[in-house]
Amino acid sequence: MDVTITPEPLLGADARALIAQLDAELADRYHDPEDIHIELADEEVAGGRGTFLVARLDGEPVGRAALRTLDPSTGEIKCVYVAPSARGARVGSRLLAELEGRAVRLGLERLVLETGPRQPEALRLYERAGFVRIPCFGEYAGASVCMGKELGGSRRA
Repeated sequence: MDVTITPEPLLGADARALIAQLDAELADRYHDPEDIHIELADEEVAGGRGTFLVARLDGEPVGRAALRTLDPSTGEIKCVYVAPSARGARVGSRLLAELEGRAVRLGLERLVLETGPRQPEALRLYERAGFVRIPCFGEYAGASVCMGKELGGSRRA
């Protein structure tokens, strides 16, 4: 299996299809729209403020993830999603590693994220990658699960 990960426009056709898949899955898991925090604007992941990635397995789009800068030292992981057909192929781990590398190149020192308790596979992915639970922040105050990770060696040149 050949996995490729490339930055792509948030508004591209493959990105929109993956976003629709994630929306449908979250709607099945969370019946209250207030429990879903996935809003992301194109300008948040463009122009050196972050990135939006699409993962392909043997050429087919199967995953997506985003990074947006919250402040000069902190980035937020947004919308990591892997299609059910590709789960178990380590696509999520590869997306997360690529985001971390890009965060370091942006000079970020810390990553944070929000996820939900009805996403055990996401919680396991983040925990395996070294994320720990933190108090919820910003727009997620009172949300279900927030996590963070300090990045080593991520100083601006």
